[in-house]
Amino acid sequence: MGKGRSLPATTASPSGCSFGSDAPAPAPVPEAPVFRPTEEEFADPLAYVARIRPVAERYGICRIPIHRLLARPAPADPDTFLLDYARFLKAYRGPPGRGRKKGLPKSPAALSDGRPLDLCRLFHAVKRFGGYDGACEGRRWDDVVRLVDDRAPRHVPECAKHVLAQLYHEHLYEYEKFTNKPVSSQDGKQEESGKVDLDDQPSVSGLKDEGRSQSVSGGEMDAAEVSGVRSRKRRDAINKKAIGMASHGNSNGITGKNAASAGPRKRKSRKVDDAETNKVDDQVCEQCDSGLHGDAMLLCDRCDKGWHLYCLSPPLESVPPGNWYCSDCMNSDSDCFGFVERRKTCLLDAFQRFDEKVKRRWFGQRRPSRVQVEKQFWEIVEGRAGELEVMYGSDMDTSVYGSGFPRLGDPVPPSVDLEMWQKYCSSPWNLNNFPNLPGSVLRTVQDKIAGVMVPWLYIGMLFSSFCWHVEDHCFYSINYLHWGEPKCWYGVPGAEANAFELVMRNTLPDLFDAQPDLLFHLVTMLNPSVLQANGVPVYSVMQEPGNFVITFPRSYHGGFNLGLNCAEAVNFAPADWLPHGGIGAELYRMYRKAPVLSHEELLYVVAKNGVRSESLSYLKGEIERLFLKEKKCREELWTNGIVKSSLMPARSNPNYIGSEEDPMCVICRQYLYLSAVSCNCRPSSYVCLEHWKHLCECSPEKHRLLYRHTLAELGDLACEVKALSGENVKQRPFLLNDIPAPSKKVKDRYISYAQLAEDWLSESDRILHMPFLDTAYSTALEASGQFLWGDHDMDSVRNMALKLTEAKKWVLSVRNCISRIDEFLLCKHKCSEKVKYVEIEKLVAIRCKSSCEPGLPQLQAYVEKGKMMISEINIALSSRSTVEHLETLYSRASEFPIELTETSTLCCEISFAKSWLKKTCDLLEQNRAGTIDIDLLNTLKLEMVQLRVVAPEIELLSNLWKEAESLRKRCQSYLQDSPVLKELGSFLLALDGTKFSIPELNLLKQHYSGACCWASLVNGILRKLFERNDYHNIVEELAGIVRDGKSLRVKVDELPIVEKELRRSFCRKQACEALATQMSMDFIEEILTQASILTIEEELPFVDLSQLLKNATAWEQKARLMLEQSASLSEFEDHIRCAEDIQAILPSAQNMKAQIVVARSWMDKCQAYLSPRCDELGPVVLLKVDDLKDLICRPASMEVILDTSALNSVLSKVEKWEHNSLSLLINLRTLLHLNVVGSTVDPLERNLEELQNKISAAIESGLSLGFELKVLNELKDCLLTVGWMLRALSFCSRIPLLEDVDRAIEEAVNLPASLLNCPLATLLMSGLSWLRKALVLLPESEKSVKPKLENAENILAEHQKIAVPYSIMTAELEDAISKHKSWTEQCHAFFMLPDYQSWAGLLRLRDRGQSVAFDCCEMDRVVLDIKKIDGWFNQCRCTLSADVNDNGSLLSILQKISRSLDNASMLYAEDCKKKEFCVICSCDVVASRCVICQDWYHSSCVESLLASKQTTSEYICPFCFSLEGGDPLEKGIQERISKGNRPALSALTELVSSAKGFYKGIEELDLLEEITKKGCDLKSYLMQILHDADSYDGEDLSVMCKPLVVALKATSAAGLYDQQINNTIEVVLSRYSWKKHIHNILCGGRQTSIQHVMRLDKEGSNLEISGEDFFKLEICKIKETSQQWLAKAEKAAFDCGELPLDLVYGLITEGENLSVDVEKELKLLRDRSILYCICRKPYDNRAMIACDQCDEWYHFDCINVCGPPPETFHCPACRPNNGEVFILLPRPASEEDRASIEAGPHTPPASCDELETVEANKCSNSNSREKSQVRVDLVKLLRQDSELDNMWRENKKVLHRTARRRSNFVGLL
Repeated sequence: MGKGRSLPATTASPSGCSFGSDAPAPAPVPEAPVFRPTEEEFADPLAYVARIRPVAERYGICRIPIHRLLARPAPADPDTFLLDYARFLKAYRGPPGRGRKKGLPKSPAALSDGRPLDLCRLFHAVKRFGGYDGACEGRRWDDVVRLVDDRAPRHVPECAKHVLAQLYHEHLYEYEKFTNKPVSSQDGKQEESGKVDLDDQPSVSGLKDEGRSQSVSGGEMDAAEVSGVRSRKRRDAINKKAIGMASHGNSNGITGKNAASAGPRKRKSRKVDDAETNKVDDQVCEQCDSGLHGDAMLLCDRCDKGWHLYCLSPPLESVPPGNWYCSDCMNSDSDCFGFVERRKTCLLDAFQRFDEKVKRRWFGQRRPSRVQVEKQFWEIVEGRAGELEVMYGSDMDTSVYGSGFPRLGDPVPPSVDLEMWQKYCSSPWNLNNFPNLPGSVLRTVQDKIAGVMVPWLYIGMLFSSFCWHVEDHCFYSINYLHWGEPKCWYGVPGAEANAFELVMRNTLPDLFDAQPDLLFHLVTMLNPSVLQANGVPVYSVMQEPGNFVITFPRSYHGGFNLGLNCAEAVNFAPADWLPHGGIGAELYRMYRKAPVLSHEELLYVVAKNGVRSESLSYLKGEIERLFLKEKKCREELWTNGIVKSSLMPARSNPNYIGSEEDPMCVICRQYLYLSAVSCNCRPSSYVCLEHWKHLCECSPEKHRLLYRHTLAELGDLACEVKALSGENVKQRPFLLNDIPAPSKKVKDRYISYAQLAEDWLSESDRILHMPFLDTAYSTALEASGQFLWGDHDMDSVRNMALKLTEAKKWVLSVRNCISRIDEFLLCKHKCSEKVKYVEIEKLVAIRCKSSCEPGLPQLQAYVEKGKMMISEINIALSSRSTVEHLETLYSRASEFPIELTETSTLCCEISFAKSWLKKTCDLLEQNRAGTIDIDLLNTLKLEMVQLRVVAPEIELLSNLWKEAESLRKRCQSYLQDSPVLKELGSFLLALDGTKFSIPELNLLKQHYSGACCWASLVNGILRKLFERNDYHNIVEELAGIVRDGKSLRVKVDELPIVEKELRRSFCRKQACEALATQMSMDFIEEILTQASILTIEEELPFVDLSQLLKNATAWEQKARLMLEQSASLSEFEDHIRCAEDIQAILPSAQNMKAQIVVARSWMDKCQAYLSPRCDELGPVVLLKVDDLKDLICRPASMEVILDTSALNSVLSKVEKWEHNSLSLLINLRTLLHLNVVGSTVDPLERNLEELQNKISAAIESGLSLGFELKVLNELKDCLLTVGWMLRALSFCSRIPLLEDVDRAIEEAVNLPASLLNCPLATLLMSGLSWLRKALVLLPESEKSVKPKLENAENILAEHQKIAVPYSIMTAELEDAISKHKSWTEQCHAFFMLPDYQSWAGLLRLRDRGQSVAFDCCEMDRVVLDIKKIDGWFNQCRCTLSADVNDNGSLLSILQKISRSLDNASMLYAEDCKKKEFCVICSCDVVASRCVICQDWYHSSCVESLLASKQTTSEYICPFCFSLEGGDPLEKGIQERISKGNRPALSALTELVSSAKGFYKGIEELDLLEEITKKGCDLKSYLMQILHDADSYDGEDLSVMCKPLVVALKATSAAGLYDQQINNTIEVVLSRYSWKKHIHNILCGGRQTSIQHVMRLDKEGSNLEISGEDFFKLEICKIKETSQQWLAKAEKAAFDCGELPLDLVYGLITEGENLSVDVEKELKLLRDRSILYCICRKPYDNRAMIACDQCDEWYHFDCINVCGPPPETFHCPACRPNNGEVFILLPRPASEEDRASIEAGPHTPPASCDELETVEANKCSNSNSREKSQVRVDLVKLLRQDSELDNMWRENKKVLHRTARRRSNFVGLL
């Protein structure tokens, strides 16, 4: 981070690479500025952003490298450290020639006892003292040893410190430099060495499963689950100009497919027609859930869902033409593009493996540069590099998955300093704190909005991208890259946002037509070069780990990741964002997008809470705009008739945003904070003031305005903001605008808003001073709603409305109280609630002066009575009355109709006194009977103080309590003093038999009992103690006994004895442990001293321990002597082996082992310099000469004596080789300073080759030494340079390839600069440059761009200045110039002689010129003429090949078409039938002949034309078969005569006309003219015969059939298509089919339906058949005859027998002879001719009954049956009465007619006799109706009493038949 001022860096970006192999390289994308804050600027991020904004906002994006703030402290847990250390080993490469460390090394066994060294612990121990350098300078390695080794001695030996320092330097020193290295210093090295430096913040909060919220370290992250994967997949339909890509949305975890591109899609639109009006009326809008405004409803032509025009995103002004599809149908799975969300989880290591797989696929094993990655990315995006699928974990909520920055709620790692952790938690650059920094307008937002208030986490991989977008609400954004590969950004300044959108719309018109809000979906990626080409400035940023990237409001930005990385981002909004936020809110409203938060609420809350002075200028303008907009909209609502209004509910916490959810407008989906419009017809729906017309179809008078603040409040807020900004605000200047005062028409006159308010005030004042009338008050308050929301000019209205409200409330409250009092007095026992005294007292006190209420005096009287009763109750309670007196007062208060607060107090006092007296009496009874509970006694004593009554039990309880309290105090004194056991026993014995139950006394008894038990247990253990030797158990037992004894509350005599015995047992236990395991000498000596004090030193364990101490002391003295005076390695090892027999820890043993380890380590390192080297085993690590010298000098500082003679020998060999190599370098530099080559290069080549061999030998010899030698690298560079010079000199003796020369020039760039600048190399470079120019100018046929002749001549002249001889190349150039001049002379001769010009000659000139000619005008003329004719050929090929579907040559296609026309012309020639040629293929192979048309066909040719099989034995062709049936043509024939893939005749005619003026000899043109002529002749013939056939109107259909067959055959056989012929065939064929159907009706003998006849008649009219046509006349005749008969039949079928029977029979006969099928009507007529009953008449709906024996039907009135039908009935013919008399019984009045209600069939069967005449039937009916009695058979009447007769009747009963209903008439008229 820099210390100076923040200056932008505007250097070129690496993104300026070629984006295509064929396209020219676009202009480089300039880099956005880089800012480095100073120490002071670093403290306030928002102030720093405001400072750099004037410069950075012009770019839209900037980068801030911050290396002071670690995302999290360095990893201290082992897993995290090992993960980060593994990353270091994977990415780190040492200096050239040193090689690379492989894998994670094992921890060295550096500790003396063989324990492995903890690298993590060592790293953090050294880091505590300032790293390796700090530990060395401060001499802190002894402290490091103690931190690393828990068993380290107090005095750390120098050898141990030296060994640990060496191990740290070998394994961790490079890692320390790697973690401390700033990212900015690594930028250049990454490009050179090809490595990717990982994050200098090695840990990050990990990701975890859904549903858990916990931060984890970077190590845990490796195993954590990553959810919400977005993957993107490229579709096939790609627009090559611009590509739509998937965005981070949504992904929306790591989910979804990121299409590398998505192509444009066409959108069709649809207009709602009148036929769908009814359907639209029932449709519900998918946006606002309303079915209203059907005239503005637009239906999708695919899914039939509806949207209002004004609800669409963006809204439409009118119905679009054509078909229209909704966004869901347009974005269906078949043609969608963008992200595919995946709901699967992915481990981070699996995600990393997928990234490596993608990297290997596109770049193999090589490590690509950033330029290569960027170039490959855009090639993939533009569809030129194949398909790609990547994953992107984007928009992951850090509150769920964890943040990379520390947070206060996260657990603190144990190895991290708490103060440092808290510092990072509170850092202003911590993204969790960024939105809430001082000066941010988002500080008032309470919602944890992901991405805005809570950061989002991003896990990216190679090529995963974030598409062009602006932030939500046009916020600022800040992004921090935690670790991993860089992230490439592109940004467009916010001032160019409109230009950017215009370019996007012009480049992708189809996508924006289908989805106008495309840029809101983050799925479109456009190449920056396209934007630059259209004048839109674009800037790039390459974000490294540890860098912040800031984007500014309305700045479009996008980019991609260069590999696996982890980033975190959040939005923020300083005050200067407010104007941009207003623009963003309007965009949301325009495109119907739901906002993240309410911009109106944010402005209001920020203005109320106050902002910084420098932010007031931005807030002032926004508040004024908000006020004016709200004022205008509310006045417009009033003008349009919306007069009802209501105040929105107040906020519970108005100073913060997000505490409550506001409703949203159902149209534009914006939050409705300030105001809304609602209607009772849709109570749950709201709209904003701009869309009130779209809420419903109710009149404006039914709508209601909902508002949160009046205009006066909003205006005052705006004035306050102006005043704070320093302006003198006496009035509102912004209100004095051009907006006229609102007015509207009321009762035929216009009245202003203020006049209407004055009228309301006068009316309300009148209402207020008149007697209360509820309706008048309600009406006035309802009318005030149109004024309450207004400005200060409506303050009087608001005051008056408040008065009316208070007056109404007061009057209604008074009346309610009076009503409740009266109700209580009427029914005291039923009323459960009385009026409270406080309520009526308040009403009387706040009497409304302007209202007159007659019930007020009555209420005042009740108040006075209540005061008197309250005073009486208070006096009784304060004077301690008796309980009886209080009960009397309570009874009086209960009868009072007003509820007094003192009444409940009195009741509680009475209940409390009675309860206390009862419990006291019970206690006194216990005193007489037995033991008293002391707790109950204390409770009653406390309650006695609260009594406010007089009772004798109070004194008795006080005396009893005093006696118990005296006894309790004596017990407490014993509990506090810990008495002696015997004294306590005497006290308890004296209190035996007391009547009080005291807890202290019970506790004393427990203490005495416990002490007695403990003393008994101790005596038993001490008696057996000397018989045991298990000291471990003895110590535990005695320790427990001592612990229990000390816990006793009683003094015992045995405790000191047990403590002394415990110390002796513990000493014996330590002695045994010292003999069993190794202990330090100090510890052993301490044990012996303790035994001597306890007088047990003569025991056996202590004697053995004394001998062990003596042996250890002797060994230690010898070891110290060897360390002081030095000795050989064998002596050290022998003495160490002697220590193995001593069972004690020896202090010098650690130091001696360390010396042995150092000596062995030194000898092992020497082996690398002395042992022979083997290269087959793998790459060899080169040795360093400095290390060898260090090894030789190291034994002088060791205590072990070592030999260094062999190492000195190796060092002398190396020094000798270096001397020889330096002499070679001197010889080479002498040769390289030559500046003249001469006429021949042979001597120079020989010198260089000789020097090349010597250098190669020296390099081989140096490599065999195995050392890292600087001279060796110089020799390699020299060898590379000499080889390059030899290749450059070889071009003098031959003509090289251009690729070889380019390769030599490219290799020169990689040569060392010191050697490349020598004279000889400079001379050769100039020669190569000339040679390349000459090779480029040589004319070749393969070159797309020809060189010019003058350039070749200039290059030839330039060779004179070159000091390198290229004789062969100059001769080749001279020959090329001569050939070109000869060719130009041939061209002049060709164009000067027009008669000899031909197409073949022109082609020969072109072929010759491509190989020998330079760029000239003659070549341009030849190419232009050929290109014109080739274009015509391509046009012909496109016209013919696309239709014919033939991949052959153009000539073969034309020949095929010509043959087909010849075949078609033979159809109307007699030769075809005579020669037996096939109609389809014109082949004379054996074929079948049609019996109708007599033409010949191959079965294979007609197999595909006929779908149905023929049933006749004779062969009929498909054409005749289709026409004979009269049905539509078979599918095969329809496909044959349709266009299909045949070219149109009109297209060929246009091709012929466009070829005028071409050269002679074009065979295809001649053939095309011939085809056109044949096609026109065939067309004229077919049109003539079809016209003749169509004009025929006679009876013979063969006249039409024959021309139709010929036209069908000719059309199907011809290779051309003509729309006019095809249309004519369809018309004639339709008319022929219609006539064929009528012919079948006339001649077929089968009847058809009347519907079919009518349909044929209608079809004939539609086909415009002539009225004189034979078949038209016949079908009209059949229709008229049938309709006349149907009318007669319908009338006769339902005339109830009026028509004579013979006429009915005649009508039936006539119907049977019709051509149409009238079987249903004939059946009705036949039923009409059946006769019933004795009257012989047809069925006429009268009631009938059937005989159970003969099934004959009879009318009820004809057989005199008047009552309910009998169970069985026999007619007189089957069972006569034999002359017996019938009895006439009276008919009951309530009895219903059995025939019409209960039973009996309503329809008789069809088997009755013929009917009689209608007159006789009428007479019989009239006679039967006159009878008023029922005739009953006397025999049946007498049999009713006999059971036998009943059984006989039941057995003989015949089941009733089911009645059959008469069918309706089905005729059609």
